Amino acid sequence: MKVVFISSSVAIAWCMRRHPVVRRSYDKDQDTFRHYFLIAGCLALALVFNDRFTLKEVLWAFSIYLEAVAILPQLVLLQRSGNVDNLTGQYVFFLGAYRAFYILNWIYRYFYEAHYTRWIPWIAGFIQTALYADFFYYYYLSWKNNSKLQLPA
Repeated sequence: MKVVFISSSVAIAWCMRRHPVVRRSYDKDQDTFRHYFLIAGCLALALVFNDRFTLKEVLWAFSIYLEAVAILPQLVLLQRSGNVDNLTGQYVFFLGAYRAFYILNWIYRYFYEAHYTRWIPWIAGFIQTALYADFFYYYYLSWKNNSKLQLPA
């Protein structure tokens, strides 16, 4: 599963950067999100809030924090453009659904596994799901009305 996950992630990144149809749809003028602030903030959080102050644990915490906020540039870009094509809307929806299933998994494991507590991924997961909440709302409205997804500007 890890090979499939990593391969599909690389394929998506390649399509976003190199595929001619996808590259033409990219609007650099609207993509002004300063992603390095997210990276620096996640690194600072990882250095302060980790399970043990080892390189492996700090890098693990950094990856968890970064995953929680990695969708922010995409959500801001979608908010600015206001108009979301079906493929992008479904992609973002399924990313959020993936995180929601993680939360269900954590709830199950909390009740059925002895001493299962992982505060860092729990808090990061709830933050990530909250970031998707607004998108889910508009996605649901467009699905209910059977129309193209429109986000308020």
